Amino acid sequence: MRIREPRTTALIFSSGKMVCTGAKSEEDSRLAARKYARIIQKLGFPAKFLDFKIQNMVGSCDVKFPIRLEGLVLTHGQFSSYEPELFPGLIYRMVKPRIVLLIFVSGKVVLTDSRVA
Repeated sequence: MRIREPRTTALIFSSGKMVCTGAKSEEDSRLAARKYARIIQKLGFPAKFLDFKIQNMVGSCDVKFPIRLEGLVLTHGQFSSYEPELFPGLIYRMVKPRIVLLIFVSGKVVLTDSRVA
């Protein structure tokens, strides 16, 4: 199911749980989840907005300059893995905070924070 504002997609499972993706902020995510619950109620199901939590966040940026991944893996080897035959980006696993970065030669970086609580 999709809504236009905030532009998100929801996966609704037979267990009654719902996963909302695509929101640009925590506030938008909460608003979208409430809207989906309201739509389900209007369809005649006894939906309630309970136990809302953010489980995963993703961010991206462009540093606007090329990054030498071979040099980065040599200096930060214990935190990173780079196998260009398998995947074009370097995977950098930070310990604290527990974040995974995907770093590409082009200067693009993707950050993921898996906050499963």
